[in-house]
This record gives sequence, C-alpha cells and structure tokens, in this order.
Amino acid sequence: MRVTRRCFLRVTALSGGGMLLGAYIEPKVSAQPQAAPPLEPTSFVKIAPDGTVTLISRNPEIGQGVKTMLPMLIAEELEVDWTSVRVEQANFDAKYGLQTTGGSRAASNNWLPMQQVGAVGREMLIAAAAKTWGVPASECYAAHGRVYHRLTDRSMGYGQLATTAATLPIPDMKSVRLKQPSEYKIIGQSQAGVDIHDIVSGKPIFGIDFTTPGMLYAVYEKCPVYGGKVMSANLDEVKKMPGVRHAFVVESPLNVGPVMEGDPGLEPGIAIVADTWWQAQSARQKLNVKWDEGPGADQSSTGFAQRAEQLSKQPPNHTLKNDGDVEAAIKSSAKMVEAAYSYPFISHAPLEPRNCSAHFRDGKLQIWSTTQQPARGRALVSKILGIPEGDISINLLRAGGSFGRGLTNDYMVEVSAIAKQIGVPVKLVWSREDDMTHDYYRPGGFHFLRAGLDSSGKAVAWSNHFVTFGDGDHYSPSASIAPGEFPAGFIPNYSLNTSLMPLRLKTGALRAPGANAISFVMQSFVDELANAAGKDPLEFRLELLGEPGHQIVNEAAKPKVENEPAPTRNASRPQAYDVARMRGVLQLVAEKSGWGKRQLPKGTGMGVAFHYSFQGYFAHVAEVSVTANQALKVNKFWACGDVGSQIVNPSGAQAQVQGAIIDGLSELMHQEITLEQGRVVQKNYNQHMLLRLTQAPQIEVHFLKTENAPTGLGEPALPPVIPAVCNAIFAATGQRIRTLPLANSGYSWA
Repeated sequence: MRVTRRCFLRVTALSGGGMLLGAYIEPKVSAQPQAAPPLEPTSFVKIAPDGTVTLISRNPEIGQGVKTMLPMLIAEELEVDWTSVRVEQANFDAKYGLQTTGGSRAASNNWLPMQQVGAVGREMLIAAAAKTWGVPASECYAAHGRVYHRLTDRSMGYGQLATTAATLPIPDMKSVRLKQPSEYKIIGQSQAGVDIHDIVSGKPIFGIDFTTPGMLYAVYEKCPVYGGKVMSANLDEVKKMPGVRHAFVVESPLNVGPVMEGDPGLEPGIAIVADTWWQAQSARQKLNVKWDEGPGADQSSTGFAQRAEQLSKQPPNHTLKNDGDVEAAIKSSAKMVEAAYSYPFISHAPLEPRNCSAHFRDGKLQIWSTTQQPARGRALVSKILGIPEGDISINLLRAGGSFGRGLTNDYMVEVSAIAKQIGVPVKLVWSREDDMTHDYYRPGGFHFLRAGLDSSGKAVAWSNHFVTFGDGDHYSPSASIAPGEFPAGFIPNYSLNTSLMPLRLKTGALRAPGANAISFVMQSFVDELANAAGKDPLEFRLELLGEPGHQIVNEAAKPKVENEPAPTRNASRPQAYDVARMRGVLQLVAEKSGWGKRQLPKGTGMGVAFHYSFQGYFAHVAEVSVTANQALKVNKFWACGDVGSQIVNPSGAQAQVQGAIIDGLSELMHQEITLEQGRVVQKNYNQHMLLRLTQAPQIEVHFLKTENAPTGLGEPALPPVIPAVCNAIFAATGQRIRTLPLANSGYSWA
C-alpha cells in the first residue's frame, strides 16, 4: 500500500486533548474480488495541548538525512518553527504507507504527500480558530505555531486549538493551497540533522546500541563458501564455554544455483547465544566445523577473468541493442579504437556491521532492525520461518550506514530463527569479518569495446561485449545493463551484447547500483575516443550529446533479474535522457572548474565525466597530481548536479554529494572482493580500505536548478567520480586506467 494524492485525511483527539493528523490509505481497486485493506490512520503530525508539535518520519534513516528532510516538508506547510518541533521515527506499519529507503526516491515520493499533510493541518487549525472567534476563516492566517485574526490581531496557539480542530470536517485536498517556493521559510534552508546532537554525544540511537531487559547475545557461524552446510561440529565443547546458554545448528533448504535470488534469506549455520556478545564470539573461536562446501567451492576471481576473456572471443549470448550496422561502420571508419575494461566485486563495508534484535513470545515475533525494506524483510521472515506476517512487528532503528546493504534481510531472518528457538530477547551482531565475507556484493564485470571515428573525429560506431554474471537469460542481481545505457541512441551504429558466467554468490545493490561501475567504463572509453579524435574531452562530450532539444527514450524492457529488490529495480535507467539537463551540468562544471583556462604544472591533470542515474544529472571535474612513483593526490573535485527545481535541505544535499565522492574514491583505489576456492579473501578494512581524512580532496558542490520535479541525491553523484579521476590521471600521465582498483596498477595515495 502507498499513500497517494487521493488519500483523505482524518484527525482524532489525543488522550487529554490535542490533535493527531494522519491519512487514510485508499483500498486498492481490483477487477478480482479481494478483501480491502483496513483503513488505518497514518499519523504524521501530533499536536499536544501544550502546543508541542511532533512530526513523524516514515522512511528508514540510514544516514541519508531523510529523518530531517521529510518532517521539513510537513513543517513548512503546517506553519510551525522548525526549531520548535520534535521528530520521531515511525515504526513499520501499513498505516504509514510506503516505508522504504532505496533508489534515491525519498524526495520524489514524498514531496507532495508530506506537504499536503502539513497544509491540511494548517487549514483545520485556522478553521478551529475562526469557529472559536466567530469570524470567517478567510480573515485568519497561521504563522509560527499560532493562528492570527487579521482585523483584531488576536491569536491562539496550536495547542489551544487542537482539540477543536479534531472535531471539524476535513478540507478537500484539492482545495488546500500549497505555498509557492518564494514563500518557503524551511524548505531550501540548511538544517542540521535532527539526530546530530544524539550522535555526537554518544546516545544509543543505532541498531547496534539497542538493548532490552533479559536480552542475550548471539553470533552466527556460516560456511566460508556461500551456501555450504554443516556436517558436524563440536557443540558439546562450545556449550561449556563461559556465559554460553545455547549452541545449535540452524538448518536451511538453501538451493545454491548458478544465479542466486536477490534475497534468499537464511544460510545454514551454527548459532551461539551467550550472556554477552564477547562471550559468544569467544566461544565461536573454539568451533570446529566440518562443512559440505557445495558447488561454490570451485569459484575463483582468476577463473572468472580467464572465462571472460574466452567469452569475449566468442559470439555473445544475448544482443540487447543493435542500431545500424556496427561492423560495416567500424570497417569504413577513419580510426578504430579498441579497449577492454574490468572492475571487481565490492563489499558495502558500512561502519556499523549487520545487527538485529528479536523476541519470539506466544507465537508473535517482535524485531528491532535497521533494514531499508521492512516490508520485504517481514515477508522473508514469514516465508522462511512460517510465522504469519500479521504476527511479526518491526521497530525501525537508525543505521550506521548501509549503502544498499539494508535492502536485503538475511541477518533479520537469522536472528528471528534464533529467537524462535530460544524464546527470549536476543541480539545478533555480525563481526566485521562476517560483514565483509557474507555480503551481497556489487558484481564485477568485463567490457570489451570497439568504436569507430569518421574523418572529422565524430563517433560513428560503438560495440560493447559485456561479460557479466548469470545463467540463460537470467542475470545476477545488479549485474545487468540496460539496453538504453549511454551512449545508446547517441551513436548511429551501436550494439550492446552480453555473455553470462554462472555465479554461486550473493550480489546486490551498492550505492548507485549498476551505474557505479558502468559509468567508469563508458565515460573512460568516451575519453579515449576524444583523445583519438584529437578533441577536448569536454567539448567532445557536448558534441556527442548533440543539441539541447534532443531526448533519448529508453526501452522499457530490461534483462531478467532474480528477485531484485524493488526500490533499486531499473531505478538507474531513465525513461528519457534529457540532453539539455546534461549539457547544463557539463557547462556549469566547466565554468566552475575553469576547464581549459588554467595552466597546470607537470604531473597534474584534469578529467571530466558525467552520468544520469536515479533521476539525477551529474557532471564532475577532478584535478589530480601524480608523482613519478605513482603516488596519487586528488587535489580538488567540482561536482555539479541537476535534481530538479528545489533542494529541500541544502546542507544535507551537499553532504550527500560529498559522501558520494568520498565513497567513489574509496572504491577507486583499494576496494575489491576476490574469491579463491569459493572463499572471500578480503576480511576487514585493512584489505578493503576506506578513504582516510588526509586523502580526501577539497570538494566544491553546485546545483543547477531547473523546472523539473525535485528528485533524490543519495546515489546519482557517485557514478562520475571514478571516471573523472581516471581521466585526470590520463591527462597528467598519459596512462589510461582500464582496470580497478588502482592499487593493482601500482598506484597509492600520496
């Protein structure tokens, strides 16, 4: 269910007076007879008799600032001072409508509904004041949490009016006036995150902090090869360890095939439950397990690379797009450019490892989770453990980072299975090694590219044989590519082909899924063509895009993906590629960076890249310096984005772009996940490094406001980061980067 524009609002009196404002969810209309969902109020605004206004944020908060942004939309129309409101995190409940974080959809999904909630509340409070004074509502207005009578300057606070407002008819949603942007007092103004004080003062607000009386602590040992099953283990010995209360095998009928589902859920393993997490983890070190490793033990990163090279020389399995006659155009071109690109698997590596708490009692399960998709998580727990969804409740806790990891809910199923068996509150906390070796990885990929330029240096042909992971016509989650991915539609003779390799490993969405890797390849190869054509890289891109009125409409069809999480499904693939918007950010970043106008010292270069994903248009310029021994310093980054007509919280928006750049630089230099005999080699941050503060560049962020609906920022700023730096390295050194991470080519941070 989701809250739509056709929702209607209701108010109820709070205990002791006051007002609760919410939205009814319309039952879904269907041609087939079905039970209508219950009409429950979705409460976003609470006004107490003392005038305290509490705003509810429905979406999970994973560090992207949505707990601040959504209430800002309500507060703007409600006419309350932002500094005076309280904000609460909603728990998972159908009455709140759509509760999910993913795909950078928070702004676009909530822009209108949240403003309407605030506007209806404002109008009802005005009507309550007018009734109290016996004057027309048109003579009254609201400001700063009070309603004023224009003619007499009388006023009443919202707390005084709330009980009366709760008894009044609901205004017609279509008749409620929303503010014009020129009237905004909160939207468009930088606001600190509502949890900042609690974070810096160490308040226990994250999932890993949660405790409840009588809680025990659990660890969960799984096979180092994905999907392996327990054959035997020394559980009797482990149960004698200090503090250990339980140690048992958890069975699961997991089918490890050549393509894994997007969220298969429960891996077989061994649960150890103790009085403290450290006791459970210490006992785990004494485990001696014999595993049936299954078919995944034959996999290796070296084998994947060798197989990809073999497949590149064979006819592709699938043709996703074929415009014109690519082979003829390449043969007749004035110059042909050929290159092979590759990128590795990557772990999400959030600072807070996976954790979840649960209590099973009297047939009902209560969960405390940092999931990005509570509805999907509840359905998965219900399916695997046989507990009706109506008997499962989920409390949403703040996550210490996620980057897409919370879209999948294996850890939620694990703790639920443990809780169901022991019958007391239990918290499961993964170790850092668990988090990195049992992730849903960003899939690696191999691109074998050829292109042709005519005598004027214009790109006339482009061929890509993309070797990725899957089986038959099914792609592993986040491993596919859209037929209309840039530069499809911009080059007259264009072909996109794929070949698939089986993969017995979980893959999934990492911040800007698909785009975070594909942009590296596409924008780097475009740079190669610019160099081959003897043209300025930025001017070459503008020429490739064509005139501002040009739009490319992408196909609706996409490769089949096994149970890909809904918020990321096809989210990076545009319905229409607006050339004017992309040209706009390219021209803006050229202006802000002084592209082509600055004299740079030897060993220093500038690179440019752009990408459209998740409804956002972004162009970046990076300036880098490279020493003779390949020590790299990114001096400065210019990021320019178009995410529509309005930035709700500028400070939050800037932080999102800065964070995307930092993430991209981390992925660039060191991050990779490799397999040997089916085992993940990298186990901690020393092998899968994050960018350090001293390695971070100066970052300049600019937004180009256009007359388009507001869209999100969590993901679209990341994809151009890596190619901008790689293209700058080429400008500084003449060395073209075609394989990631950079450390494998001898680079290090200066």
